[in-house]
Amino acid sequence: METLEKNIGYSFKDRKLLENALTHSSWSNENRQEYRPCNERLEFLGDAVLGFITAEYLYGRFPDLPEGRMTRLRSDLVCERSLSQVARKLGLGEYLLLGRGEVATGGRTRPSINADAVEAVIAAIYLDGGLEPAAGFIHRFILDDFESGNAHPDRDAKSELQELVQRKNGQILEYRHVGESGPDHSKVFSVEVWLNGTLVASGEGRSKKDAEQHAALRALEALS
Repeated sequence: METLEKNIGYSFKDRKLLENALTHSSWSNENRQEYRPCNERLEFLGDAVLGFITAEYLYGRFPDLPEGRMTRLRSDLVCERSLSQVARKLGLGEYLLLGRGEVATGGRTRPSINADAVEAVIAAIYLDGGLEPAAGFIHRFILDDFESGNAHPDRDAKSELQELVQRKNGQILEYRHVGESGPDHSKVFSVEVWLNGTLVASGEGRSKKDAEQHAALRALEALS
C-alpha cells in the first residue's frame, strides 16, 4: 500500500478506504466470510467527483467554448480508455483484489475494471482528504496530459480507423476542419470525420492533430 500511495501521490489517513477502492465485486462475492464491501459505491461517487472537476477545468480554461463542445471534451477526458491508461501508469492492476475467475481471464488488465478502480480511488481520496487532493490527483494524471497536448498518447485512433475502413474496397475517409474558437494561446479546434460523404463523428482538441485523434476515436466508437 505504501508503494501505491507513492504512485498516487497521496497518503491515506484511513487506508481502509484505499483497500475498499481496490476490492472488486468478484472478490467480495467469493469471500463473504471476510466482509469487505466492493468498490462499486466508491466508483459511483468518484465518477461524480471526476465529472465535476473536469467540468470546472473546462469551464475556466475555455471561456468561449459552448456547452455541447465542453460536454464532448469532458466525455473524451473521462472515458474508459483514458482512465484505464491512468491505471496502467499507476500499476493499479497489481493491487486489485479480484475473484479467481477474474484473475484467470485477465481481469488485472481489463480496461473496464481498471477504469472503475481509478474512479473508486478518486472517491477514496475525496472521502479521506477532501476535494483538494482529489482534484490534485485528477489534474496530475488526466488534465495535465490534455493541457500539454499529450492526451491519450498510447493510441493512434486515426490509424485504427484507417485500417477499419480499408477492410472494404472503395471507401472514402475524410477529415474536415470545421472551426476553431478561443484566444490564440488556448484555441480549441473542431474536426469532423466523413465516410463516403456521410458525417460519422466529430471531435475537439488543443491542436488540429489532437482534434483529429478525438474525432477518429468517436468514429471508431460509432462504427463499432
